[in-house]
Amino acid sequence: MRLGLRLQLLLALGVLLVVAFVPLYFAVARLAEASLASAKKSAARDLGRAVAGHVLSSAARGDVSTLLEAQTSESGVLAIAVYDGAGAQVTVAGAAANLPAAVTPGKEVSQVAEGPTGPVLLVVVPGADRSCALVIALEASTGRMPLVRIVALYTGVIALALLVFAYLAMTRLVVRPIVALSNAAERVAGGTRSLEMPDIGAAELRELSGSLRQMTERLLSDEEALRGKVRELEKTTHDLASAQESLVRTERLASVGRLAAGMAHEIGNPLAALIGLEELLMTVDLPPDERKDVLIRMKRETERIHRVLRDLLTFSRTKTADAPEGGNASVATVLAEVLALLAPQKEMREVTVTNEVDAGVPDVAIAAERLQQVLLNLVLNAADEVPRPGGAVVVRAEKDDDTVVIHVDDNGPGVAVSVRDKLFEPFVTTKEVGKGTGLGLAVCRGLVEAAGGTIAVAESPEGGARFSVRLPRVTERQAVGTGPKRVS
Repeated sequence: MRLGLRLQLLLALGVLLVVAFVPLYFAVARLAEASLASAKKSAARDLGRAVAGHVLSSAARGDVSTLLEAQTSESGVLAIAVYDGAGAQVTVAGAAANLPAAVTPGKEVSQVAEGPTGPVLLVVVPGADRSCALVIALEASTGRMPLVRIVALYTGVIALALLVFAYLAMTRLVVRPIVALSNAAERVAGGTRSLEMPDIGAAELRELSGSLRQMTERLLSDEEALRGKVRELEKTTHDLASAQESLVRTERLASVGRLAAGMAHEIGNPLAALIGLEELLMTVDLPPDERKDVLIRMKRETERIHRVLRDLLTFSRTKTADAPEGGNASVATVLAEVLALLAPQKEMREVTVTNEVDAGVPDVAIAAERLQQVLLNLVLNAADEVPRPGGAVVVRAEKDDDTVVIHVDDNGPGVAVSVRDKLFEPFVTTKEVGKGTGLGLAVCRGLVEAAGGTIAVAESPEGGARFSVRLPRVTERQAVGTGPKRVS
């Protein structure tokens, strides 16, 4: 849990006061103790000189033994002695252990020593023909002096007063304006359209309040402008959707028109030929061999119409199936069977078809019959476009992430860029009239897309066209219990 601004500043100020006042307190205490000790020593020295002077003046008139005994006590003069002119001890009273046995004549001594009960002051006062030495007790310090206690109390009161003053000042000058600013910001976040801030606090906080007010106004202005842009974008999106719907309807009509035109062209020509041949049979009595030739031609045209209708039916089925046919297929196996079907055909004898599909290529998620129809169409289309002799078709396959890509390359003239976008639509063909219905690639596209794949055309490394079929790979779970289907 984070502390508030006031508490953090108060803690910092408290630490600063402790760092400042604690050393000051101890310095004052040491100074007071030193001053008191110096005063005690000075008082004891003055007392010793006074007593020594009185003793020396009395010693000049006679025996001072009684006087010495009278001057000693347990808390003042602990011991006293008189010395002759040579410095030898003559008379002593009190605790003689703290007195020197002899003194230097004419030399005054004042020094602190440690006695049995505490510190003592040894004072030697020389006279005209005698010297006097005294041991005076120095009172030991029994605790802090009143002055030190007063300093400690004063320091604590000042520190407490500073903390209280700092708390109140920060509350009024810093915390309260910041809280007001935070509340105003929360109101703006709740929907208020302006930042209302009371005119309180220091100059810097007022400048901050003004800056936040300007920022709020700018943000609200930008928000309104953004709302306008969103409304414009929604209107544009609606217009685009309407335009797209209209374009789709137009494209459907165009597709229907192309389909109708293709049907009229692909079926109309054979029907016109059939009508002409029927009239010839009805009006002319032909010889048997010519009659048979006419019937063969009629059968050929009828088969042409049947082929167009069959391709159209296959195309429509790939477009309207609710779900693609299940199963999986081995690309290498299906391609080998396709090439085996094409090998005996006369038109394939001048074309070299190269199989570069590795047997290790993963299976693809499409029925083997459908894959065979796609590859058969693509190889036949490529064989129709390559030069004779010298034509070459190469089939490759490669693994790409979760898909398998099958490439059918040829060394023909390629496909013009202007035709590529429409090449997979019905009745679009680059072959001569009568050689193709324009439904083969459309059927291939429907079969591939029904299996979840794609088909595209591009330039081939061999210089011609490249048709690329991308199909999803069969996962291990899909492959359990199933295998590639063989087709005949």
